[in-house]
Amino acid sequence: MVDKFLRETKEQVLLPVAARFLAPIHPTVITLVSFGFGVVATGFLAQGYTVQGLVFFLLNRVFDGLDGTVARLTNRQSDFGAYIDIVLDTVIYALIPAAIALHVNTIPGYICLIALLICFYVNAASWMYLAALLEKRNTGAVARGEMTTVTMPGGLLEGTETILFFVLFIVFPAALIPLFTVMAVLTVVMALQRFRWAAQVLRL
Repeated sequence: MVDKFLRETKEQVLLPVAARFLAPIHPTVITLVSFGFGVVATGFLAQGYTVQGLVFFLLNRVFDGLDGTVARLTNRQSDFGAYIDIVLDTVIYALIPAAIALHVNTIPGYICLIALLICFYVNAASWMYLAALLEKRNTGAVARGEMTTVTMPGGLLEGTETILFFVLFIVFPAALIPLFTVMAVLTVVMALQRFRWAAQVLRL
């Protein structure tokens, strides 16, 4: 919901770090390092190490932003880089709540996890295919002046809101059930809003 307002700010913050320390490194390597941080975070969270899990999750998110910044800075943007970035992001976004539910280890927690992952699955289909159709119609990322390879249709829960929810998951695992439930409901609402928009626009 706020990503389009924060994207320029994020780029300005990350650009000096990218230029000073990471420019010689290929962006895909940074993407893989980011994924590694996410996997480590998952391992810590599954064992109940909240602080360590939070630190590595935040490192995952920072490096996830740095790979694109480095790619733009060094003119090494590629379709494959964008592809692997979104695939690995999706893996981490599934593993983190699963690790927390595994640590909490309650039946209601697992039920809420299943519901959340189902909502993630439906939402991913709703935005990814919509993005492909917008690119097909030449109304995608280039037409909109976006930094991403393909357009990312907005909604209630974009990258910023998702990170905030995941931080809450990590810091307050005892509140896993209400937090999972709220995010699942908001994700469904967002998918329905996107469907309504698509029903109106794509018929034109």
